[in-house]
Amino acid sequence: MNAWFAQHRAAMASAFRRLWATPLNTLLSLLVIGIALTLPGLGYVLLDNLRDLGRTTSGVQQISLFMQLDASKRDVGDIENRLKQAATGKWRFVPKEAALKRMQTNEGMAEIVASLPRNPLPDAFIVEPTNVEPEALEILRKEIAGWPKVAHVQLDSAWVKRFDAFLKLGRLALWMLAGIFAAGLVAATFNTIRLQVMAQAAEIEVARMIGATDVFIRRPFYYFGALQGALGGLLAAALVIGALRLLAGPVGDLAALYGSTFSLRAPGVIEVVVLSGAGALLGWLGAQLSVSLSLRKFD
Repeated sequence: MNAWFAQHRAAMASAFRRLWATPLNTLLSLLVIGIALTLPGLGYVLLDNLRDLGRTTSGVQQISLFMQLDASKRDVGDIENRLKQAATGKWRFVPKEAALKRMQTNEGMAEIVASLPRNPLPDAFIVEPTNVEPEALEILRKEIAGWPKVAHVQLDSAWVKRFDAFLKLGRLALWMLAGIFAAGLVAATFNTIRLQVMAQAAEIEVARMIGATDVFIRRPFYYFGALQGALGGLLAAALVIGALRLLAGPVGDLAALYGSTFSLRAPGVIEVVVLSGAGALLGWLGAQLSVSLSLRKFD
């Protein structure tokens, strides 16, 4: 076991030395990998922020429940109990008197309201569900519509469905973009490793003559590809965070104009680790393909 760990430490040290030996080539390769991973990473973070914006925007996920005009305080209390038992999320009660006063404050409505013989507005509840998926919202709307003394339940399901469809389309486009850049990253690593194998052809032949196994010969190249991909992933994470910081100010100003406190959320530690791990996996895959094909020339 100690010998196995020693071999892997030696292979990793060899990969570090190769990266350090050619700093300019290493920097250019990391830039290629970083840019290839930045676009999908930035797209994922922006879609995730857009989804959060859709969930937090006022009115997007609200369900308006209107009582019948003859509903009593007991009926209102029954609806309150049902909402508590359903644990649908946050909700607030809007009495018809408060709704009428709010209407009176609107320009041009005061005289019309004053001429009415009685209050035509019903008591209402504004429900903000925890689960804002379109299917869950529609199920909740139908359930509330069946409660006693409920005259009408309003949900802008069409807007929610359009927003959800837009997010699904964005995710699909993101996966396609990620696949294209992943293929490019594998190809770049493939070419880099192939050039290294060709440059070390004499060393590989000597190693085989003295009994080195293919696994021993391949291992440093695998570590080189994985290490290069991991560092490229970290560079991509840094570029994504930098881009979000540049966008944070304009986005915050735009949100303030609409009375919102929305701010862009930067990728967390888990997202950074995933991005670096994806780079390492793709680098290892490119190295494996390159070494497997290149070493056939020595058979």
